[in-house]
Amino acid sequence: MSFKDKLLSSYIALEDYLEFDSPLHELRNNAIKIFEEKGFPTKKEEAWKYTSLNSLLKPDYCVFSNKERNVELKNVRKYFLHEIDTYKLVFVDGVYNSFLSETTHDSLDVCLMSAALNKSKYKPIIETYFNKIAKSDSLTALNTAFTKEGAYIHIPAHKEVEKPIEIINFSTGNEASMFLQPRNLIVVGENAHVQIIERHQSLSSNEVLTNSVTEIFAEKRAYVDYYKIQTDEATASLIDNTYISQQRDTVCRVHTFAFGGNLVRNNLNFYQKGENCDSTLKGITILKGKQHVDHNTLVHHIAPNCESHQDYKGLFAESSTGVFNGKIVVEKDAQKTDAFQQNNNILIDDKATINAKPQLEIFADDVKCSHGCTIGQFDEDALFYLRSRGIGLKEARALLMYAFANTVLESVKIPELKMRINKLIANKIGVSLGFDL
Repeated sequence: MSFKDKLLSSYIALEDYLEFDSPLHELRNNAIKIFEEKGFPTKKEEAWKYTSLNSLLKPDYCVFSNKERNVELKNVRKYFLHEIDTYKLVFVDGVYNSFLSETTHDSLDVCLMSAALNKSKYKPIIETYFNKIAKSDSLTALNTAFTKEGAYIHIPAHKEVEKPIEIINFSTGNEASMFLQPRNLIVVGENAHVQIIERHQSLSSNEVLTNSVTEIFAEKRAYVDYYKIQTDEATASLIDNTYISQQRDTVCRVHTFAFGGNLVRNNLNFYQKGENCDSTLKGITILKGKQHVDHNTLVHHIAPNCESHQDYKGLFAESSTGVFNGKIVVEKDAQKTDAFQQNNNILIDDKATINAKPQLEIFADDVKCSHGCTIGQFDEDALFYLRSRGIGLKEARALLMYAFANTVLESVKIPELKMRINKLIANKIGVSLGFDL
């Protein structure tokens, strides 16, 4: 039985446990039909030209995990931003872990998707926002059909959340191979502010494939600061689908730090639906071995007088592969748009590969749009200069890598997270320079 067939039969079993009168019943059925028709994406599709999922579909994944796993805080504390106080939503093998979590309903909701789907007081938010901006591609539809658990975050109007929110998904390896599908819904009310950190982390060398979907809605004058930390085991793969809807005068920022995992695909989609929106998409990718990371971004400028800024840096060693497929669409009514896109890459070894495809589709005539891409190796003159000052080759390369990545790191707004990323980069490079960026 193929993995697709296993999922289709698993959905039939899932229906027996779902309420027939659930507001998502018809939505789920329509979603599974989309997946049944389209199946998993292949390299024949332009958006997946450089990324194949074939090797990920071979294991016999466990699709459902219904019991809470025992995970001790001392074993996973290093994965939390423990230097400061945060709200926490922690899931272990797809199941909520109350011991490791810190939720709240005190003037805001940081709680579970399962609660939001099943309690009547959340019904207006679910009906208004759930699955309203997610695309109807096969993987998003698959997640919609199996939606059971994830993060539900609702920040009411004029609320500034006093501490960051962490969403962490652990996989324990209790199954030989695991398939996880977390679903997150984040609604940030008018003039509200929030910072969120998302992480997927395997705790063993067993295979895990995660198909995650996150919908973020920013109402008028809202501020959303979102960080994705991706530094997983070599047997863990992630398909991350994030959709962001912006109303007028909003600021939404997403930083993606891709340092590990087997195969990672980041589908990041911004929709600017009101005037004076500001969108920031930044990322650092550092890979080695046979790791593969694919950044697929879309910024859709629908309304006038908006800005977007994309800046992705990539460092690729050994036989690793990077993909950057960035697209900016400017509609006819989106006059006075200012859109910038930049993708810079360094190939550390001869067998490393980068496939870059920046795209612009402009239908307005009064805009400022630019995109650029560079692919190269270390600056030999700069290396020679540093080595002539008594700095070793490894340390000199590390200094250049830090300088290369600094334009992304400097815009991280959580100091403790910035220090953590700095340490992750140093560990990935294999040096300790004794300074912070």
